[in-house]
Amino acid sequence: MEELVVGKYLIRRDRYYTKDHEWALVKGNKAWIGVTDYAQKELGDVVYVDLPQVGESYESGDTIANIESVKSVSPIYTPLSGRVVEVNELLNDEPHLVNESPYDDGWIAVIELSDPMEVEDLMPAEDYAQLLVEIIKDEKGESIKLNLPEEEFEERVEESLEALPEEELGYEEKER
Repeated sequence: MEELVVGKYLIRRDRYYTKDHEWALVKGNKAWIGVTDYAQKELGDVVYVDLPQVGESYESGDTIANIESVKSVSPIYTPLSGRVVEVNELLNDEPHLVNESPYDDGWIAVIELSDPMEVEDLMPAEDYAQLLVEIIKDEKGESIKLNLPEEEFEERVEESLEALPEEELGYEEKER
């Protein structure tokens, strides 16, 4: 499984991310939901997870769970709309799994997607990694470079150039 590392934070490439540091692992018409490595480290030691009810429906951005840590209680927002079909019952007795294994054993819920197209509104791992680089720079005053493989970097530059209007490219096509 490919992973990205930004500073001391791990990011899994097989998921989609929100700016609020939740992740969604989409398989077919279901999505597993959890919090990122960054989020769990910012929360501190998790002591309780208020899980959603199976059968409840949520819209993207709704609070689907609350995580209580030694520092505070934090809402967890669902990145996608859907109906809860499973919750991670292990978290009732072992809430620390959110800290120890945020991408594997510490997942919160599985939802059946009501609008699979919403995935397009989420960030792929590389974009989330770039967001973390900015957060670390702004909030912690640390400068971190994001190292992507050369060919991937070139693809991303090419894609971003294609998205720009010609007048922003710094040159104009000359008429003959």
